[in-house]
This record gives sequence, structure tokens and C-alpha cells, in this order.
Amino acid sequence: MAARAGHDDRRNTALAVPTGEGPVHSGSAPEERSGRSARHTEDAHRDGELSLWELMLSKENLLAALNRVEVNRGAPGVDGMTTAELRPWLLVHWLAVRAELDAGTYRPVPVRQVIIPKPGGGERILGVPRVLDRLIQQAIAQVLVPIFDPGFSGSSFGFRPGRSAHQAVRVARRAIEDGSRWVVDLDLDRFFDRVQHDVLMARVARRVGDRGVLKLIRGYLDAGIMVDGVKMPSAEGTPQGSPLSPVLSNIMLDDLDRELFKRGHRFVRYADDVRVFVRSRRAAHRVLGSVTAVVEQRLKLKVNRDKSKVVPASVMTMLGFGFYFVRGGKVRVRADPKALVRLKVRIRELTSRRWSIAMDERIARVNRFTTGWMGCFQLADTPKVFQALDKWLHRRMRQIRWKEWKRYAAKRRNLRALGIPEQPAREWAASNKGYWRIAGSVVLQRALPNAYWDDLGLRMLKPTWQRLRSAR
Repeated sequence: MAARAGHDDRRNTALAVPTGEGPVHSGSAPEERSGRSARHTEDAHRDGELSLWELMLSKENLLAALNRVEVNRGAPGVDGMTTAELRPWLLVHWLAVRAELDAGTYRPVPVRQVIIPKPGGGERILGVPRVLDRLIQQAIAQVLVPIFDPGFSGSSFGFRPGRSAHQAVRVARRAIEDGSRWVVDLDLDRFFDRVQHDVLMARVARRVGDRGVLKLIRGYLDAGIMVDGVKMPSAEGTPQGSPLSPVLSNIMLDDLDRELFKRGHRFVRYADDVRVFVRSRRAAHRVLGSVTAVVEQRLKLKVNRDKSKVVPASVMTMLGFGFYFVRGGKVRVRADPKALVRLKVRIRELTSRRWSIAMDERIARVNRFTTGWMGCFQLADTPKVFQALDKWLHRRMRQIRWKEWKRYAAKRRNLRALGIPEQPAREWAASNKGYWRIAGSVVLQRALPNAYWDDLGLRMLKPTWQRLRSAR
């Protein structure tokens, strides 16, 4: 492709070579930075000031993309470059990269394949682009979002500015409360691996007319995957892990949203996670059949018939949450039992007696995990569940402390110091009962009460839940 007319005189100023003088908009969250850049570029595009290509490679948009890539960190791609090395590298090489982009000769590098286990079993294949390609993809995504996002369905919540999983769960709860007690749980089989490039690009081209931007997006779709040093072609799919995948997945599935809306269905979609709410089991089965036809015939995707199902609302789960009914027809939110199992697995790892670590460091790590977990699951209306988990966690911590005391003399001395009378202190110090049994005993509960752990700074689930709920 010949050099793009009108772009050559911008090459030296498009990025103005990012300096190390400080982060751009350092006082703002990443979402706010990218959102502000997106609004600015969309306004400029609407007013006819700049082409979409120029907006994508504008200084403001690229610096916002660079900041986002640095904040997100992430693993290196096939070239081994880290996000910390990207900015210094750009100081030297950006002008050459920009020249290739303008000339249409830039070729994205294949992504690095990473296989991670799924929480519920099986494996998920991620594609990790090199950090330079993450920067360019992020810059593309930031100019695509303001073009496409305003037209997306109000029932779509995944990977969209100003929308969250909590909002999706609240909308689902309201649909159930309004009488839609049957749910179509639609599972798109390996969605990110099966998207057909021609079908996806046709939908992107509906709103994007810049041939350079379209060619670059197609280049990323066709970049391929590096497996054990060998490049594997990518005839279909969008790699999970790339900054472009979220907006492209929403563009691809917007036709499904429109069809569901046209048919008058109440639904919630978070990326490829789709739930349709209806009033009867018979209607749910009918909807499952018709929606499957739309997905497979129009979008050329595949519905996993083994995992797609019709379930009562009280059985359905989504995004780690479930629902239950209380008096008056009200619907409440609970954590998915599988999420609680994963919570306990992680806490068992952090409170393992075999892990030799200082108590203050252990508590700090437990706090980081439980605070983050509760930030996600604060929506659950189950304080008794969290109270029971706190009781279990306290017992886990008591057995660690008991093992730390090791010998008879230390056990007796510490029990006495914590207010246990001499005779019980001697008896329990000499006990050959297991750690877990002793951790649940009255004497150790008295010696190491909840207040003891509060003084050490241990944050429990229920108080954290109460604090987060009161701040809403």
C-alpha cells in the first residue's frame, strides 16, 4: 500500500515520543483516561477535524493507550518485552513503527499461546500479544468504542464503559422478581475461538469506513498463534487476552442482542455469557431453539447443546452469583456455591500449616484476598454465610498459632499468658489431639478469641461485607 496521503507530515508529532517525565493523567483511573480520550477523539471525528486513522494515532489517544497498557501490565509476548520496557523502546523506535503503519507495511506479530485451567474444569487458551501490539490494539479499541458502544443494547454489560457485572446481576434479579421465573442459559461453544473473520469484519465495516483501520484490525485477526516456536495460522477466532477482543466480541454479538430485543425478550448478556428470562418452561424451550438458530445460521457460531439448558431461576447462576426467593415474592442474591468452594480452596492455601511464613505477612495476604473477593461478592444478601466462613477462618488461624508454639513449654506458657488457668493449660499443652480438633476446643477459643485476631489486623468477611454495603 502506498503511504497514506496527509499522514507523512504528522509522523514526528503523532506520539511526540512519550517521555519519562511522569504518567499521563496520573490522577485518573484507567477507565476514566481511556473514556476521556475516546470522547475527545469521537468529537474530533464527528466534527470532521481528523480521519479515524489520524485519531487512532493521535498523541492523546496513543498516550492514553500507553498508560492503560502499563497499568494493566500483563505477561510479555513472543518477543519477551515487558510493559516496563515499552516506553523506553518507543523513544528509540516509534518513528519507524509509525512509518510502517502509515505505509501499510506494518505486520502484527503472532500472539504467544498461554493455556490456563478453568475454575470449573477444562482449559482456556489465551493469546498474549507482544506489548507493542497491545499498545496499537488499545489505541484502535479506544476509537472504536465511542463509535459502536452508544448503539449497543442496554442489556449488554460486558467490557463496556460505565457497566459492570454487578449491574448485570441486578437486572437479572429484577427480571426474576417481575415474574420471569424460567431462564435460558445459552452457552456459546468456544466463542472467542470460533468467530469467523469475514463475518466479524463485515460488522465492523458497517460503521468504520477507514480502509487503513480495517486492514490493521484484519491483520491482528490473521496474525496467528506461536506454539512451541511454530506459527500456527488463525483462520477464525479473536485471541482472548488482546485489548481488541472485548469490543470485537460485543460488535459480533450485537446482532443477537438486537434479535432478542426485537422479539421482546428480557435478557442479560455479559460478553459471551447469555441469559434469557421467560415466564414458563415451555416458552423457555421454544426460545432456546429459536435463539440457537440465530446464533448458528446468522452469526456462524456454535451453541454448545450439552451445556445450554433451561433452568428455574432459583437454580440458575451467572457471573458467580445465584438467586433465592423470600417472603413477598422478593428475590435475593447469593454467591454461587462453586465460588464459595473456590474461596475456601484459596484460604486453605493461604492458611496451610505447612507454609512457614510470619503471621503478619500471612494475615496481610489473607486480607488482600478476602477484601478483593468481598469487593466482588458484596452483592450477595447472605450475611449468615459470611459469618459461618468467618468462624471457619478463625479456626484455621488458631490451628496455625497452635502449631507455631510447637513444644509443651511454649504451649503452656502462651496459654497461661492468654488467661488460661494453670491446670487446663498443662492438660492442653500435653494433649496429643490433632491441630484442627484443638483449634475448635473451648480452651483455644478462649485463649485466641476473635478480638485477638482483630488486634492483629485480620479482616473478616462479614464485617467487610457490612462496610462495603453501608458505603453503597
